[in-house]
Amino acid sequence: MTEPRQHPIEHRTEHTLVVAAPAKALYGLVADVTLWPAVFGPSVHVQHLERGEDTERFEIWALVNGEVSHWTSRRTLDPERLHVTFRQERSRGRIGSMGGEWIFNELPGGRTEIVLVHLFTPADDDPGTVDWINAALDRNSPLELAALGRIAELGHPVEDVVFSFTDTLPLQGSAKGAYEFVNRADLWAERLPHVGRVSLTETVPGIQELEMDTVTADGSAHTTRSVRVCRAPEWIAYKQQLTPRLLLGHSGLWTFTDGPDGPVAHARHTVAIDPSAVTGVLGADATLADARAYVRDALGRNSLTTMEHAARAEAL
Repeated sequence: MTEPRQHPIEHRTEHTLVVAAPAKALYGLVADVTLWPAVFGPSVHVQHLERGEDTERFEIWALVNGEVSHWTSRRTLDPERLHVTFRQERSRGRIGSMGGEWIFNELPGGRTEIVLVHLFTPADDDPGTVDWINAALDRNSPLELAALGRIAELGHPVEDVVFSFTDTLPLQGSAKGAYEFVNRADLWAERLPHVGRVSLTETVPGIQELEMDTVTADGSAHTTRSVRVCRAPEWIAYKQQLTPRLLLGHSGLWTFTDGPDGPVAHARHTVAIDPSAVTGVLGADATLADARAYVRDALGRNSLTTMEHAARAEAL
């Protein structure tokens, strides 16, 4: 007779980092999950499903042990105690359950101890499963902590360094047709004037790896590498893994909708600027404000060009 499986043991991990930045600033970066793809290396895309004053529910796509994983999380935000608790609604793959909390302990001298706790159970009894989950947490957690410290210690208000903007364009054809134009990025070198070379692979349906060479309006050439999540026919999200020198992080979202006034495409960018690279890229007298304007113009111009070609191609 087969013995019933015992209740899985809950495992706990804890990762910490002391950062020379105020606890409230660090808490704010964690509390605003929409910034994660531009701040945290493993995060690819976040999409809210519910959002209240101190609770939220969202889908997240992130790199876990080199592969894109997807789950839904619920969080409770406590700005008074500077705590954020989280739990996956339904874990996937080798993870039976996953939750935890972010804790921000204020230290003397304006420093903060960040504590990231994970509580998990494996999906099976294989000891290798626990090792796999621990390896993923030991890889991603220090990266996330270091990214928080890197942004908060730049010496500028977070909102001056990390920001978002959106461009919108009415489409002459259908939203579905414009989606397909952006989805077929493997053809961009033939279709778009600012793209010189493209390499695209899609081993898992809807998950793409894209590398391309682009040219900005001032003639500067950049090689970028991105992971893209494609949800036909509504949106395509991407996270740049290889960014231009001026950026610490860059994520984007293309959305395609059939509104009451006709089909529309939106291109949203979220970026984190590297202040130490500003003068080297833009000149000795350049300021952070100049960098913000430059990035806004360069990324906005390229995405508008892409949308304009998508609209014309669909209309043919």
